[in-house]
Amino acid sequence: MKKLTFLFLFIAAFFSLHAQVKEPVKWTSKVEKKSDTEFLLTFNATIEPNWHMYSQYSDENGAIPMSVTFNNAKDNYQVDGKPKESKTEKAFNDVFGVTETFWSNKAQLTQVVKLLPNSNKVVQVAFDYQVCKEVCIQDTKLFQFDLTALTSKQVARFDKIVAKAASVTTVAETANSNTLKDTAKTASVADTVKAKAVASADSTTVAGKDVAVASKTDDEKKDEGLLTIFIVAFLSGFAALLTPCVFPMIPMTVSFFTKQSKSRAAGIRNAITYGISIIVIYVVLGSVVTAIFGADSLNALSTNVFFNLFFFILLVIFACSFLGAFEIMLPNSWANKVDQQADRGGIIGILFMALALAIVSFSCTGPILGNLLVVAASKGGIAPVVGMFGFSLALALPFMLFAMFPGWMNSLPKSGGWLNTVKVSLGFLELALAFKFLSNADLVLQLHFLERETFLAIWIAIFGALTLYLFGKLTLPHDTPSGYISVGRLLLGLTSLSFTIYLIPGLWGAPLKVISGFPPSPTYSESPEGIGSKGASSAAATVLPEGAHAGPHGIAAFKDYDTALKYAKKVGKPLLVDFTGYACVNCRKMEDNVWIDKEILSILTNDVVLVSLYVDYKQNLPESEQYVSPQTGKFIKTIGNKWSDLQITKYSTNSQPYYAFVDGNGQDLKNPKPVGYTPDKEEYLAWLKEGIKNYKK
Repeated sequence: MKKLTFLFLFIAAFFSLHAQVKEPVKWTSKVEKKSDTEFLLTFNATIEPNWHMYSQYSDENGAIPMSVTFNNAKDNYQVDGKPKESKTEKAFNDVFGVTETFWSNKAQLTQVVKLLPNSNKVVQVAFDYQVCKEVCIQDTKLFQFDLTALTSKQVARFDKIVAKAASVTTVAETANSNTLKDTAKTASVADTVKAKAVASADSTTVAGKDVAVASKTDDEKKDEGLLTIFIVAFLSGFAALLTPCVFPMIPMTVSFFTKQSKSRAAGIRNAITYGISIIVIYVVLGSVVTAIFGADSLNALSTNVFFNLFFFILLVIFACSFLGAFEIMLPNSWANKVDQQADRGGIIGILFMALALAIVSFSCTGPILGNLLVVAASKGGIAPVVGMFGFSLALALPFMLFAMFPGWMNSLPKSGGWLNTVKVSLGFLELALAFKFLSNADLVLQLHFLERETFLAIWIAIFGALTLYLFGKLTLPHDTPSGYISVGRLLLGLTSLSFTIYLIPGLWGAPLKVISGFPPSPTYSESPEGIGSKGASSAAATVLPEGAHAGPHGIAAFKDYDTALKYAKKVGKPLLVDFTGYACVNCRKMEDNVWIDKEILSILTNDVVLVSLYVDYKQNLPESEQYVSPQTGKFIKTIGNKWSDLQITKYSTNSQPYYAFVDGNGQDLKNPKPVGYTPDKEEYLAWLKEGIKNYKK
């Protein structure tokens, strides 16, 4: 009984030690011979519930996109572009301010390879990918296919391939139960994995919003996205309603229906038909856009560099039009022809009246519609249709309601200069939004042309100019001279002024949470601590030890474990090991919300030596330092791989953030035990104090 109890405890301890190393994605593969030289490779991934695996086309500024590398393609085979992907999902990550593309539950990738003359008929494929839930894991899978044994119309199914030492083993089985020989191909370490980043590492990239959504069904997430589009579209339609091209049409059109109709009921019926016709016209427009380009194409275009630049230029043109530089109008002949048809009367005539409204008002509605379609395109699916429905509903409702209740007409404000004020204000807003698309392109290309400070300076200038305009200090071409400003305009001006003042501290490092996701992150800036900062927010960090840099809040931080350990031993302080990642949301939350605490910041600055080990750091190790991990069997090629392997080997976990205390000899302190994400300041402070206390014993 004692032996059985001991065995049970040993097994329980073993599994508790290793259970933290997560592997939420299971892979299978198969290959089908299409011709003597062409083969179709298929990779299927089964993803555990509530986890997301990120696509090759996901925004690089969020979770790390999948990278697929064909290691031995040279002189052996050709591939045409990236592997084709099964249907993906999209969700906005409000921490990184980007739309991420991912799979839930299942994923499939396919690739056709074409053998070259004198090929050895061996194909090696390395998948480097990130999968996230509350935390994120970056992992690599290596597949090898020996195509020599395949005959025509045969399909081979391959199990998951894992690199062990310097060899790769492939097990294949044909569809007709003929067993192919097991093959073992020797691969050089340098050729085993040539992925962009190879690590069993975890960097938390799912924002709080994304995590909450992860537990919902796909239908619920789609419904929420479409509801957001509908609300934005409805508000956009209401804004278009308050422009000089549309607003004056309300009393004119309603008066026409009530006077020309034989009875009040007929007038109401005609006005309702008119409103429904407006909705039909714009919904058809959204349907045509979706049908021509396709939902997936619109989705892809919205995250493409060149189309982001196109959208930037387009919105700048629209903004200039609203500001009064020129009018964007459809040909007058269109309006004349449609107007002639409107005289036919009946339902057809009313439909053409609605079409005439759409054409005549295009100079005001066109820029808003263009902007709306861009936003809807980023959602894909039927979002453009939903968007057009919301927009047209806001336009149509006043015509229907005022026809039903003509007495309300007396409460409508008179047309005047305020309509142009609305139009110009929308122009300023479109100009500000345009720079978001330019920022997207800059972030993807990593040009550092439009960094955070530059972006904020542009927005401050735009909203500052809007403030001056609303206060009457700036006049534009179509403004009506007035000796005073209305109360409404004054309130809008005060709102714009308040927002402008709010933006200014962002130049000095303020987080600006109200507009989180619009400007580039603080790390994508000339000075992460703000303009005028020298990168250190504490006096103790102004003189940095050799090999250290100014980390968050000016804390002296090392990036190399051995260098930090030597320094910690020299100064007689405990080494605080911080396993982190550049794309780790919870790491940034700890740094921004917990480390900023005065007492915690003092300890991190004065009482410990901090080493931050970035598990997603993609710089290659020197070839002499590259190795295959005896713990995981994975090829350690990059610096990030090295730190990830260190975390797994020492602590049997692969999630970040992860904090541990180490003494000058590299031994872990028995107390306190390492901790992960700890948002409670008091709890984290107590953990730090316990580590320092036990180090001094």
